[in-house]
Order: sequence, then structure tokens, then C-alpha cells
Amino acid sequence: ICGIWPARSRNYGWSGPHEPSSDQQEKLQQYINLFAEFYPCGECSYHFQQLIKKNPIQYKSRQTAALWGCHIHNLVNTHLKKPTYDCSNILEDYDCGCGDYDEFNKGDKITIEKEDKQLG
Repeated sequence: ICGIWPARSRNYGWSGPHEPSSDQQEKLQQYINLFAEFYPCGECSYHFQQLIKKNPIQYKSRQTAALWGCHIHNLVNTHLKKPTYDCSNILEDYDCGCGDYDEFNKGDKITIEKEDKQLG
């Protein structure tokens, strides 16, 4: 499968809220569907879309989204005769190290404080 798959599988750890709103659930579903449709490898895109049809996206909570993504990852690995991943600790294993979603998101807006100097 394309080289982008490992990076995508990490996104299933999703740093969103534990209990996403209906709007956030819809956006996550759209994001995954668009990702599958516009995947850089045509064959992979087709197979990913077929997997989504057979295994509908789970997005009701952060945990169900992460477990769904891990399950999809394991289906691909099984098809490729690669080892599967133990999904029981998916949220801990793919913790982005970011702050808590709710701490940094107030309502629908992300708060950003501008620094005096840009360090880079």
C-alpha cells in the first residue's frame, strides 16, 4: 500500500474531543471519505473505499473512531500478509503529545496567542 498509509493510520488516534458534537462527527466522516476518494494511489483508493462500504466509519466517540481506524489498518495488513496491531491501546499508543482538545478549543474557535518573536 502507498507510503502515506502509515501516516494516515496514526490519525485514527484523532486528537478530537472524546464526545464529538454531531457537526464534528459529520466532519470526521467527510474527512475519512475524502481521504479515501483522493488517496494518491488509485488502486489503494479503490480498496479503501470498498473497505469503508463493508465496514462503515465509526465516529460517535474518539475511542470508536480510533478503534475503527485500527480495525481498517489490520484488515489492510492481513490482506498484505503483514502483522496486525493490538488495538486495545490505540489512543495511548498514538497520543500526539498535544494538549487536551477541550483545553485549546473554546466553542468552535481555536484560540491562538501570537508570540512577540517567531522562533524557528
